This record gives sequence, C-alpha cells and structure tokens, in this order.
Amino acid sequence: MKRIAIIGAGISGLTVARLLHETNQVTIYEAADTIGGLVRCERLDGNLLHVCGGHVFNTKHQEVLNWFWQHFDKTKEFHLAQRNSSIFMPNGQEIPYPIENYIYLLPKEIQETAIQDLLELAQTEQDQYDNFEAFLQKRFGETLYHLYFKPYNEKIWRRSLQSVPIDWLEGKLPMPRVEEIIYNNFNHIAEKQFVHSSFYYEQNGGSQFLVNRLAESLDIRLSSPIEHICYNEETWSVNNEQYDAVVFCGNIRQLPSIIEGINIQPWTKPIAELQYHGTTTVFCEIDKNPYSWIYLPNKEYQAHRIICTGNFAPSNNAEGHMTGTIEFTDEISEEEIKRQLTTIPLHPRYITHRYHPYTYPIQDKNTRTMLQSLKKELASYQLFMTGRFVDWEYYNMDAAMLAAMRTAERINL
Repeated sequence: MKRIAIIGAGISGLTVARLLHETNQVTIYEAADTIGGLVRCERLDGNLLHVCGGHVFNTKHQEVLNWFWQHFDKTKEFHLAQRNSSIFMPNGQEIPYPIENYIYLLPKEIQETAIQDLLELAQTEQDQYDNFEAFLQKRFGETLYHLYFKPYNEKIWRRSLQSVPIDWLEGKLPMPRVEEIIYNNFNHIAEKQFVHSSFYYEQNGGSQFLVNRLAESLDIRLSSPIEHICYNEETWSVNNEQYDAVVFCGNIRQLPSIIEGINIQPWTKPIAELQYHGTTTVFCEIDKNPYSWIYLPNKEYQAHRIICTGNFAPSNNAEGHMTGTIEFTDEISEEEIKRQLTTIPLHPRYITHRYHPYTYPIQDKNTRTMLQSLKKELASYQLFMTGRFVDWEYYNMDAAMLAAMRTAERINL
C-alpha cells in the first residue's frame, strides 16, 4: 500500500483519489476552504451559483460513463436534458446553435453570400489549416466567420485567432463538412453530435453535489496550501509529511516555486511563459427563457455567453426567480459589469460576481511536447500530474476524469 499525496481537490484530484484510495493510503491537500475547484457551487438566497461556468455531465468515453454511474443513481439523482442553445445576434435575431445549420433563418443577403462561400469551399480542401482562424474560414466560409465566429471567439481569446492553435479543438466543436451543412439547411435538421447536445444534470446542488459525493470517505485537508514538495531518497515530503508518491492537480505555473530535490530548470522558463485567460462570472437574475446556453457575438459589450443555469434544474432557483451566469474573459470591475449589463439581452439584474484568474489555458505549438517531457521526467520520481492547468488542456469535466483515470492506471502499474 502506497502513501500518496494528491494536491488539489477539484474534479481531477477527487477522481484520481477515488480511483486510488481503496488500495492506497491517500491524502488530499486543498488550498481553499472547500472542495470543487472550478466546478464549485454556492447557494445564495436559495439560488445556485456555479462560480465558474455551468458544469454538466456527458461523455462519449464509455469507461468514464461506467465509472461515473458507479457513484451515482442516474434516475434518482440526475435528469437528462436536451441542449437548447441560441445565438443572440446584434440585430436582435435569435438563431439556434450551431449557426451553420440555420443559414436559412438569416437575412436574405447573408444567405446568398454564405451559400456562395459554401459552393467555393466544396471545391477546395477543407482539412488544410494550421490555426483556429484558418479552420473557421475553411469549414464555414468568410460570411459566417465575420458574422459570428470571429467576433464571438475574439471575445474569449482576446487575440488574433491566427495565433490560436487548433489542437484544443478535438471534441469541443462540431466539424461538419460542406455537404452536411447544405443537407442540414435543406432539411432543417438540428445538430445532435456536438458537445453537450444532451447532458445529465444533478437534481439538487449542481456540480457541488457531484464533488461532494466523490469526496465521501476521503482524507481531505482543506485550507492547506502547499509550501513545498521535496524529494529525498525515494520519498516525498509534502508540507513535512512523508509519501511514496505525489499527484499534482494544481497549476503547473506553481510547481517551480514549490518543488525541491529534483532539477526542473530546463522547464522553468517555458512554464513561466505559458499563456492563459481568466473569467469573471457574473451571477444575475434574468428574464425567463427556454435556453441552456446563449452565445453573444455582439461587439457592443465584452460578455461572450450567458449560461442559463436556472433552466438546468428547478432547484437552482429560489421560488419565483430565474437565474444565470454571464461570462466575461479576464477581470472586470463591478462598476463596469453593472454598466455593461444594461446592454446585454434578458435584462440581467446583478447579484454578485466571482473572478478566477485561470480558466482558459492557451497552447502554442510547443506546449504539449514540453509538458509531456516534464511529466515523463517527474513520473520517474513518482510525481504524477493531471488536470486542466497541469496538462494545460481545455478539458471538459469528462475529459478531466478520463485524464485522471489514465494517471491512476500509471500509478497502479
């Protein structure tokens, strides 16, 4: 039986702990005073706030499904919802998501240019692109790119889309071919293959219910920031307690300042140069609506989407209220939030907001190779790593679970 320290009690740390604790002595260290990390929720006057995003569960990975439902009652504790998302255009028109399936709803002159784009794309190779901008242009055409994809994504990434690599796209977006787009528009077919087209959501407590269940019976040390992890004679010292192995699920940018006994100098500079964005999550009361996610390409305000978490489960709202979160990339002041809310659809009324400095990891062409080499080196010393900001991957919850499962397998070898 190994003594294993896990650093971080978010979804990655809790998943790997759950997988290891029955055959190992596992201790989790969490800097915050509660568990959950980015999937944490708070209850405010009867309304449920997802402090970052609006986390739901679905996956195409059968092993994740099998493992997940070992811990929950699918019928009593969750309900299955169909995604109903919309794009609120600057002219006030509400176009269902994804926009490429609803070209026939756009104004006539836009339909004409979008159709011409598709005819031209049908004569070219659509799979040759090396950045996010080229991907969007060659998949959807210039008209849809400038109408929706460019303004929406520039709000999120706050940089030229030419500088955004495409590796992170896998599993995140629909990737229809021109023939499919044309067919779907002729036949008015809604897309059912994109991420979260249907999803499971907790009947009570949101994703906090999920992490609370995974945390049951685990040894978790809250309010325990890591001051150092030191390797000496095949043993790890974590905050002066001894372990055989460590699983780091925190932020890779923290690692050079806390690790001792192993030389990671070759990786220190590239780690420091990793780029990212944060998110300001604004919790609001909003007008009643039928949607789950609303995308906002309008350049008149900085918010890029509304997550109608109040529609995810009746228990998310106090009686007579409808709530949701509005997301802004990076930090924005309360004064500016309230000013911009007056221009955003659904008449949002401010309740509170939360800022997280790390939510969107940004890769370059060298990021994955650099981190894989570091992980290989540290694993030889029984220090393993998994999580969104260790792997520097834009993980959904199920992808974080899958990565944690792979990490647990390596530890158990």
